[in-house]
Amino acid sequence: MANACGKVHQSYSDFVMLCALLASRGSEVAGLQVGDVDWDQRIVTIRRQTFPGSGGLVTKQTKGREIRHVPILQPLEPVLRRLTAGRAPDERLLTGPRGGVLTTATVRDATKWDAVVTELGLPNLTRHGLRHTGATWLADAGIPLHVLQGILGHKSLETTRGYLHPDTRHLADAAAQANAFLSSQGSTGVQHPVRDSRAPSIS
Repeated sequence: MANACGKVHQSYSDFVMLCALLASRGSEVAGLQVGDVDWDQRIVTIRRQTFPGSGGLVTKQTKGREIRHVPILQPLEPVLRRLTAGRAPDERLLTGPRGGVLTTATVRDATKWDAVVTELGLPNLTRHGLRHTGATWLADAGIPLHVLQGILGHKSLETTRGYLHPDTRHLADAAAQANAFLSSQGSTGVQHPVRDSRAPSIS
């Protein structure tokens, strides 16, 4: 998706990468400043959100009204290095092609989002869905739920669980191993042990 959006403009690709790999809302990505990226601790601090309001753009606290810290994942590092290089801390981290704020609506319209996700076989992927995707990746990587709760900024663990989608790939691996074992037992399948008729049965 990032590659497809990048064909329109690099900023749209960066938007996808930031939303997914920071597991953040589009409004939070819009609110990021260069100084929110801490290379010493390798974290991004999410302090604010920016979104369109009735009188223009609004910048205020995050939805949970709490500052939270998100680790910089390796695939995102080149993007953040490029966006922060030689820039002042109070500059907006990500801007659109003309230097304006990127909102989920502008990304949708500029990239023809609905058509692109359908073409990629991801018809249900929304801009906010990128946050869900990032949360799922972190959970599948084994990040403890309480740590994930802090990264996502949720008040309760139940809310965090609602963002997760179980990864069943391990079941496919287990099935492959079991099938290989069964195949090795011969064409008739598993050889059942012969019961000794003298042995007492166990109910």
